[in-house]
Amino acid sequence: MDKMLSGLKGTFDNLTQVVISLLGLGIVLSLLGGNVPFIGAISGNIVSLVQSLGNAGIVGLVAAIIILGFYNK
Repeated sequence: MDKMLSGLKGTFDNLTQVVISLLGLGIVLSLLGGNVPFIGAISGNIVSLVQSLGNAGIVGLVAAIIILGFYNK
């Protein structure tokens, strides 16, 4: 049972790394080429996320810390 759970955890860790890598690639492509098909406005979405966190004050700071906690795992 432990072997199966560790295998499942490894699979999710690998998928998370792939998704984060694809997100980084999408950001670079979006900045270089504007609105790229199948990628959309990733940079615009990130800017709006940062603006909404900035307008939220301390709650935005707490949310940003939680989001960074997910990436640091």
